[in-house]
Amino acid sequence: MSDTIDTIEVRANVIMTTASLKAIVENTKKFADPDEKGHYKVDTADAVSRLISRFLLERDFEAFACDEGNYPAFGH
Repeated sequence: MSDTIDTIEVRANVIMTTASLKAIVENTKKFADPDEKGHYKVDTADAVSRLISRFLLERDFEAFACDEGNYPAFGH
């Protein structure tokens, strides 16, 4: 993947399983330091955004988005 690709940040609502969200929270905590009370403060929304963005770029979402066959559910 080239570092010079043209990208834009888009805010969107995403449907995912609760198991996926739980996994993101648990795995993000592994990389966070606890505060003085032993609580972990993680930015779940940022973690979700980063993971989905990485997934879309690495798994060729552009080709999926360009395929008109992926749009019948939207109707005309």
